[in-house]
Amino acid sequence: MSNNDKEIIVLGGGCFWCTKAVFKNLKGVISVLPGYAGGIKPDSGDVSYEDVSSGKTGHAEVVKIEYNPNKISLKTLLTVFFATHDPTTLNRQGNDIGTQYRSIILYTGEKQRQESEKFIKGINESSKLGAPIVTEILPIQKFYKAEDYHLDYYAKNKNAGYCQLVINPKLERVQKEFAELLKK
Repeated sequence: MSNNDKEIIVLGGGCFWCTKAVFKNLKGVISVLPGYAGGIKPDSGDVSYEDVSSGKTGHAEVVKIEYNPNKISLKTLLTVFFATHDPTTLNRQGNDIGTQYRSIILYTGEKQRQESEKFIKGINESSKLGAPIVTEILPIQKFYKAEDYHLDYYAKNKNAGYCQLVINPKLERVQKEFAELLKK
């Protein structure tokens, strides 16, 4: 696989357990890694779930998506991203409240920034009745991989209450609205 066959974008749309579960089964997505980004570097040089949950780092729960742009476009990734979280609520997704749950796009190149801004502008202009998009768009500075117990949380805990009440409905929506994008 050449560099033209691989790009990375970092997205935060609330809890990274949900976001990973949504994106990992899309055709053209190579890998999805949960972590933290978009804030300030802590004194320790590393970031933990506890640090991010405290709100002191300003980091969001995000997923680093490695994808093949020849198989799935950034526009398609953004379509799924905006369809599977509420980008109109500041620092909140459902009952998850705090800056770590904000809607954020961390781009790795100027083309991604431009396409993300154009996408959001299109949504905002499509209806003046809806709330405006509050999704931040920033360049990725540093990505901190989440602790191991977060890496495959949904796959290992499908019967947990949070997975049943929050993640499963998102996955059902993706299966219904984006069936053609799913890996077999």
